[in-house]
Amino acid sequence: MNIITTIARWMDAIPYSLIALFLRIVAAHPFFVSGQTKIEGPTVGGELFGLDLSFQIPTAVRDSTFALFADEYKVPLISPTVAAYVASGVEFVLPLLLVLGLLTRLSAFCLLMMTMVIQIFVYPDAWWTVHAYWAAILVVLIARGPGVISLDHLLFRRRSA
Repeated sequence: MNIITTIARWMDAIPYSLIALFLRIVAAHPFFVSGQTKIEGPTVGGELFGLDLSFQIPTAVRDSTFALFADEYKVPLISPTVAAYVASGVEFVLPLLLVLGLLTRLSAFCLLMMTMVIQIFVYPDAWWTVHAYWAAILVVLIARGPGVISLDHLLFRRRSA
């Protein structure tokens, strides 16, 4: 058996659920971090093993967010104010759902649509810098689901079994 076959077998042995968990976290991170810059509110959490796991609970959208959507993030057919509220809410809720593996396919689909809106209307030159990678990860989650390490599996698979 050659080294390529051995490596391929090792890779095949990695459970999809671990890969899906990793993809969910990777996909959630940039959206959640972006959402944190758009909101104000109390900070919860703290440091764990050298990682800052604190985040803000949204109580308001920052004034700078409204300005950003009025000046830079111009999306047709929706007012900048509505867009600021929607984006701030989506970037807080959907990444959390992804990490938990709750409504994973719907959350991934909505974030994929958000990625396409950002690509088409906001940063059309960013496809190969980030958007293609976000889209690829989100498409895998839509197609294959969250895996067994998820609330979707816990809540919905057991009922149908």
